Amino acid sequence: MIRILHKTNINFIKLRHVFFAISGIVVLAGIVSLSVKGINLGLDFTGGTLMQVKFDKPVEIGALRSALDAAKVETSIQGFSGENAYAIKVKGTQENVNEKANQIIAALKTIQGASFTEEKRDYVGPVVGRDLAKKALFAIVLSMFGIIIYVAFRFSNPIWGAAGVIGLLHDVFVALTAMSLTNREIDLVIVAAFLTIAGYSINDTIVIFDRMRENMRNYPKMQLGELINFSVNECLSRTIITTFTVFITVLVLYLLGGRAINNFAFAMLIGTITGVYSTIALCTPMVYQWERRNK
Repeated sequence: MIRILHKTNINFIKLRHVFFAISGIVVLAGIVSLSVKGINLGLDFTGGTLMQVKFDKPVEIGALRSALDAAKVETSIQGFSGENAYAIKVKGTQENVNEKANQIIAALKTIQGASFTEEKRDYVGPVVGRDLAKKALFAIVLSMFGIIIYVAFRFSNPIWGAAGVIGLLHDVFVALTAMSLTNREIDLVIVAAFLTIAGYSINDTIVIFDRMRENMRNYPKMQLGELINFSVNECLSRTIITTFTVFITVLVLYLLGGRAINNFAFAMLIGTITGVYSTIALCTPMVYQWERRNK
């Protein structure tokens, strides 16, 4: 493996209380933000007006977005290849379908040199209904127990599994807080981003835990705090290289990927950073704190 750092000896365990305080402040800020500002749910959760229009000649989707943004109409746009037609969705209730449709029409009329025909106007219900949301929540909770059982079986300690789950919940919550603070929409794409962040976080944690397990066999007389610091420092090069590679890739998507995936890339940027932070600053110190208290 390529190493960019050699023989680092950072005492992460000594800084555990600082890390716990930072995470506590961030989580508290998230709770306040979610309580005050709430979550900006997208069409997948709220439903709204669907309008399909067809232009007499090709029109760039960017021109549509600019016209709708200028009219302060927040929309989701889907193009139909080769047909000069677009499906435009706007959040709203079933009672204000015509109102929202008229706003869309007024905005599209500002596009110079292009005329269009309205082909469809309808109300679309939320993709994620109450029943589906309950099933999804149940599946997530069940998966968390699965992770605890897997890590407990692999490392012969359920506390390690619990620490890993707390770490990934922390990462997803921080990403959700960032979305709330910036008033970005939460839709099914963002839910996929949260699940990706959870997978990335637990994978990084398991890598560190695996090195800790190996060092416990190799150095049975080493103190736990010293062993954890030694294990994390050993994996530091791997962690930095992996995280930097993912971060640069997601950063390019965020800057150049366009509006369609901008929110997804933003969530992944936050998750990439917190995924590493939680492994080093939360999960391993929590294991140390628990084992020390038991002893």
